Amino acid sequence: MKLLAAVGLLLVGAATAVATIAVHELVWGFVLALAATAVTVFALPPGWWSRLAFVAGWVVMVGWLTVPRAEGDYLISQDWQGYGVLGFGMVLLVVGLATLPRPGRSAPDAP
Repeated sequence: MKLLAAVGLLLVGAATAVATIAVHELVWGFVLALAATAVTVFALPPGWWSRLAFVAGWVVMVGWLTVPRAEGDYLISQDWQGYGVLGFGMVLLVVGLATLPRPGRSAPDAP
């Protein structure tokens, strides 16, 4: 059951990243996308199968969308919103890893 939840959260994180990239050039879209992502991350319980799965899906998708397209242009703009999305991805990765349960202790999502 944990694996199914992790795969679902991985896909939801990737879909959220695609939506973030789609609206990040608009100021209201940038604010809304980052706020929605941050609220989702902090609402999920810390753990390998929950918060980190969502964060990994988000960060991997943003990383994949950062690669230049065949035409030579980028999906992420080279302005403060684009760099804000990339910086936010780094913060999300740190938060996802830093809030993992310590080894040897039972995780909140453990049976």
